[in-house]
Amino acid sequence: MSSTILQISGLVPGSEESRNGIESAPELVERKNPLLVALGERVRGLRSRRGMTRKALSQAADVSERHLANLEYGEGNASILVLSQVAEALQCPLAELIGDVSTSSPEWLFIRELLSGRDDADLRRVRLAIGQLLGGTAPEDAPKSCVALIGLRGAGKSTLGQLLAEDLGFPFVELSREIEKFAGCSVSEIQALYGQNAYRRYERRALEEALQIYPEAVIATPGGLVSDPATFNELLTHCTTVWLQADPEDHMGRVQAQGDMRPMAASKEAMEDLKGILAGRAAFYSKAQLRVDTSAQPLDATFALLRQTVRQALQLPL
Repeated sequence: MSSTILQISGLVPGSEESRNGIESAPELVERKNPLLVALGERVRGLRSRRGMTRKALSQAADVSERHLANLEYGEGNASILVLSQVAEALQCPLAELIGDVSTSSPEWLFIRELLSGRDDADLRRVRLAIGQLLGGTAPEDAPKSCVALIGLRGAGKSTLGQLLAEDLGFPFVELSREIEKFAGCSVSEIQALYGQNAYRRYERRALEEALQIYPEAVIATPGGLVSDPATFNELLTHCTTVWLQADPEDHMGRVQAQGDMRPMAASKEAMEDLKGILAGRAAFYSKAQLRVDTSAQPLDATFALLRQTVRQALQLPL
């Protein structure tokens, strides 16, 4: 092939790219997927940092050199298995390859290394220490006058929350209603019209405003609030949090008793769906400082236990 033809095709004679025949014409380069281009740049950068040739990486990862060349120049949409092999060969986490923010600088990588292999108790201590260092927050065991009730729908957050607010003399805040005030429509309409991401933004704004307005309050939170780490961390930082637990049957029965006939409540797989949601969120709900089982006893006894638990945490007379 003549150098003229190579130049027309966008290849530089003698280059590794021309030998592999993977470089596109300039007008085609502009149409490359930005995500794939960025991925290729990270692979190329990591390979350079490790001092590996493409051939050496190809052999270590058991991936063809041509496939790697396509990957590095944003022309190969590699499978997750291939990316896993490349990451292992480069001795880096897969997250670093795909561009996770926690791998975006040397300091992030040092922090990841320090935390790697730590158990949940150690990670929790680190999170609290970082919160105090960067956010000026009080220690976790310091009393916080805002009380937040978390848990899945049907746990008793509204009923028990109103009783607790009256007992403490605090305002009662139903966060779902505050979200609707922000949006000017119902929660179901927010999700249907604008999507889950928009709903989470309204949820975060509603929580931030409630915390600013009410130095003391009892806040009943939506069940899915724990799905957003930033919003949930805000809650944990500024509130005494209580996980209201309940058996799946009680969750379902209470929601249906409220007249909720949404698809999940009516589906044949409703109970399995509900158990799956509970299982998926349990690790987050368990981050609450306190927990009360609302299925273990009648309402009056449950409220008495909640009242005692919260008053002790707030260092108030029983």
